[in-house]
Amino acid sequence: MKPNNLPEAFPEAAAKLEQFGEWLITAGVERGILGPREVDRIWDRHIYNCAVVQELIPEEATVLDVGSGAGLPGLVLAIIRPDLKVGLIEPLQRRCEFLTQVINDLELANQVNVHRGRAQEFKGPKADVVTGRAVAPLHKFLSWTNNLVKPEGQILAMKGSSAATEIAEAEKFLVGKTAEIVQVGAGLVDPLTTVVRIIRA
Repeated sequence: MKPNNLPEAFPEAAAKLEQFGEWLITAGVERGILGPREVDRIWDRHIYNCAVVQELIPEEATVLDVGSGAGLPGLVLAIIRPDLKVGLIEPLQRRCEFLTQVINDLELANQVNVHRGRAQEFKGPKADVVTGRAVAPLHKFLSWTNNLVKPEGQILAMKGSSAATEIAEAEKFLVGKTAEIVQVGAGLVDPLTTVVRIIRA
């Protein structure tokens, strides 16, 4: 359900975040893009959890969100950060149609595009930042996204308590990169959002 007060950190995005939230709990659930059990926790668990990842993204960056699904975190980031250029990569047609309809309805000022297909097949330009949430184990996610990020760019994989274990298991995919566990959203979300940040050398 919609919270009583939107975080003061995103006042200019409040109306569009509410609009997006309505899309998620109506069409998102009706089309099977989001489970009905998620309706009551759509804000804390999903929208705000994704929104705080923006703390790690530099100004005017290009972002590719892999396995975007319902637009988490890519579309949330596009809403609260109009300076970003965002590409949503999603292989399933029905999810792509949902994302396109939401983007058109929100009339976002920044450039947001939907790319149907798998990350491994993406032929567009490399991004400053690649994001992903609950897409795959880290080692597999890195194998999919390594060619999507620019030199010195970063991969932001949203993870939970398994973050340290997944970094250890992905060791061979981290050659030439640095990996760290970062928690963001202090004062906005509880628990904090856990992100594995990988930076290419």
